[in-house]
Amino acid sequence: ASYVKMVVNATELAAEDYYDYIIVGGGTAGCPLAATLSQKYRVLLLERGGLGRGNPNLMNQEGFLSNLLNTHTTDSPAQPFTSEEGVPNARGRVLGGSSAINAGFYSRADADFFRRSGLPWNLTMVNQSYQWVESQIVFRPNLKKWQSAFRDGLLEAGVTPYNGFTLDHATGTKIGGSTFDGAGRRHSSADLLSGGRASNMKVGVQASVERLLLGGGGGMGVLFRDMRGMYHEALVREHGEVILSAGAIGSPQLLLLSGIGPRPYLSSWGIPVSHHLPYVGHFLYDNPRNGITILPSLPLEHSLIQVVGITDEGAYIEAASNVVPFTSPPHTAFVHSPLLLFLTVATLISKISGPLSAGFLRLASTDINANPVVRFNYFNNPVDVERCVNGTRKIADILKSRAFKDFMFSNWFGERDFRFIGPALPLHQTDYPRMADFCRRTVSTIWHYHGGCVVGRVVDRNLHVIGVPSLRIVDGSVFSVSPGTNPQATLMMLGRYICFFHSLI
Repeated sequence: ASYVKMVVNATELAAEDYYDYIIVGGGTAGCPLAATLSQKYRVLLLERGGLGRGNPNLMNQEGFLSNLLNTHTTDSPAQPFTSEEGVPNARGRVLGGSSAINAGFYSRADADFFRRSGLPWNLTMVNQSYQWVESQIVFRPNLKKWQSAFRDGLLEAGVTPYNGFTLDHATGTKIGGSTFDGAGRRHSSADLLSGGRASNMKVGVQASVERLLLGGGGGMGVLFRDMRGMYHEALVREHGEVILSAGAIGSPQLLLLSGIGPRPYLSSWGIPVSHHLPYVGHFLYDNPRNGITILPSLPLEHSLIQVVGITDEGAYIEAASNVVPFTSPPHTAFVHSPLLLFLTVATLISKISGPLSAGFLRLASTDINANPVVRFNYFNNPVDVERCVNGTRKIADILKSRAFKDFMFSNWFGERDFRFIGPALPLHQTDYPRMADFCRRTVSTIWHYHGGCVVGRVVDRNLHVIGVPSLRIVDGSVFSVSPGTNPQATLMMLGRYICFFHSLI
């Protein structure tokens, strides 16, 4: 990729240097933001993770599960964290951020998101920014057996109309875009750096920003550490800005560690207070994921999300199929050593829109590399429960469809049923308390957490941190509602859009 020549290890960056814009976080929003600003300004983009190239699990869709499971090293591309509720989660730690480890589904935001986000939108500029992303890294997926059956099952279950292939959000069933190309190769937001002006942009990887350096006028620079433990200062020129794009976990954490947050809380940690801002880390959300996994009666190809059912009841239905290694039990009557087998598992999942239940983030340590403590308060709001019940009932309808008959097994009595891996749906789907209990009992994440620096509480309508004029936040931490079925399209668009809307270039 042409952007690689702009990337240096942070050890090669000067101990002190000046830039027009310093962007903290080379992730889903940070990369398009840096590429766009570099057309006119001197830009430094700092990413705590590595370049990620050469890692086969990152480059193809078969590596999706491996990335989420192989997290035992301190530099794994996916950094694991677990909420206080005990739900495992992950954050991107690689150039491209979470767009470099996700399932690749690309779909634009819903109209309600634009109304409720609290931001001023010029929809012509929004569309131009989406198109800039799409022309570079978005592809039309080729549906195979599982995704085709899922599409047919959605339509049989009444998730209509059929909208065909579209990047737009519309009620019904559709094929969305993918950041995996026809050969199965991943394209992440890092590829958008190729549109940057190389002479104006430096991308430093393995650069851990430890705190913001706040001068009299606001965000004046950042202090970061390279992999050898050496400290560097990057400072902004007059009229320049520091822009946080470290995500819904990283951005509020860095604000708190830099002394921007609730005064009593910061004082309790012994952190000098730079600016009292009571809601940093509050209004943190994660859309719950619920669903079922089956062992299909016939082998299926590997497929990540390509089709989505957008219901009018607050739930989005998606599906995936994965080929996973499975070790047979050792020393059975017929086999003297365990065999490595490969099984296909197929999953139907429901994600609720919103959500309305809000949580918070707080520090676990003053070390930026330590995950903060997060609590999402899944299903605290009864509306979220109702949406989940609607979604899981829709999954039950899909399982009953003709399109899914091929995936059932015949039992001894000639009847056909599904082989579930993990919890099956309750038998009586009309029993609301049981369905609600299933939602609470089987909650997991779809990795679409957002908030923590929300508009009107931490940032203003221009995404400036309130009271700190030369510090801005451009990432999912500013959203109080998740955009569309999957957020990456809108975060990439935002990185581009913000530069034009605010006449930064």
